[in-house]
Amino acid sequence: MRQGEAMAAGRGRAVVGHYRWTVCALLFLATTINYVDRQVLGILKPTLSQSLGWNEIVYGNIVLAFQAAYALGLLLAGRLMDRVGTRLGYALALVVWSVAAMGHALARSALGFGVARAALGLGEAANFPAAIKAVADWFPQRERALATGLFNAGSNVGAVVAPLVVPWVTLRYGWPWAFVLTGAFGFAWLLLWLPLYSRPEDQPRVSAAEMAHIRSDPPEAGTPIPWARLLPHRQTWAFALGKLLTDPIWWFYLFWLADFLKKNYGIGLSQVSLPLVVIYLVADVGSIGGGWLSSALIARGWSVNAGRKTALLACALCVLPVMLAAHTSRLWAAVGLVSLAAAAHQGWSANLFTLASDLFPRRAVGSVVGLGGMAGAVGGMAFSALVGHVLQRTHSNYAPIFLVCGLAYLFALGLIHLLAPRSAPIALEAEGDHRP
Repeated sequence: MRQGEAMAAGRGRAVVGHYRWTVCALLFLATTINYVDRQVLGILKPTLSQSLGWNEIVYGNIVLAFQAAYALGLLLAGRLMDRVGTRLGYALALVVWSVAAMGHALARSALGFGVARAALGLGEAANFPAAIKAVADWFPQRERALATGLFNAGSNVGAVVAPLVVPWVTLRYGWPWAFVLTGAFGFAWLLLWLPLYSRPEDQPRVSAAEMAHIRSDPPEAGTPIPWARLLPHRQTWAFALGKLLTDPIWWFYLFWLADFLKKNYGIGLSQVSLPLVVIYLVADVGSIGGGWLSSALIARGWSVNAGRKTALLACALCVLPVMLAAHTSRLWAAVGLVSLAAAAHQGWSANLFTLASDLFPRRAVGSVVGLGGMAGAVGGMAFSALVGHVLQRTHSNYAPIFLVCGLAYLFALGLIHLLAPRSAPIALEAEGDHRP
């Protein structure tokens, strides 16, 4: 009897179809390219600082230029995706950031790099609002955390690919070619995106059963929601503050890890690949595992609220040991601590992004993620300036920075729960919001 039930269940799963996972794969590839392009500068920081005469504050200001433009881009990108749609909006973003990434090869001054980084930040800002909106369009609520974790794993794959490619290209052809080669990846992605992506309703490869699965959640209204109707909600601020306090930690890893390894352990450009690859491979496990954890808890009967926040708490606790990273004299002990923290951050990020789609209707998700991402970029700007000044004044003592990294997530979770104690979806009707 059980064997017959299992076979029937297997046939039922086969009938549903799986094209939505093809969409997830496209989002994964775009996120991978996004992180390859943004990490090139961090890997080359010791090389460029030496050859172009940058100090810690100058480098911090270049990073700040990226984050300022990223913040502005996120403010605009969410609305753009909600208005013009994910297919066109994502394609335009890839063109902008790929051209900007290649444009770094022409820079020869801190100002030139600042302009190129600003253009890159403006284009790259659209990635997560577009991807989260695509997940909300293509996946039912119970699968969104897993899908988000899978595409968000591209950020770690990109962070793995970059240290494998960039040092090799730089040592053989010079640093400008590292920017040119990695920037060209985005144009290859467009050749897949444009023919393969559309709304589920417009995609002939989606079966009726899969469409029913995708739309198995209660139906939502389709009218646009202005920012003025999102900002008064505590849930908007819960998501935004979560991003404000924790996104800067990931920026720090991307832009300063190579320098930390060089200053503390003497790891140069020819040796940096292995430690960085290990860190971001472990982070990949955290991204997928964090999304899986909350989805698994919900599938076992936990409420959406309990499942998401339990996963967030587990991630926040796993970050704490990174406070010891600057105090160990052993390279691989430091790599292990940072690896655990990076994995926990990615698990945290997957669940925090999914929390936005839990709290808001699909037509508002792009805008909410854009607002939250802008808050994270603003926090990153402040943190980058702080890191530059702290390192300059303490002669590259990273201990105070890692202390902040370790404590940020628990503090953020406390604020999230205070502002959004329940994960019940917000009803945004044409007349009179209901605010749970």
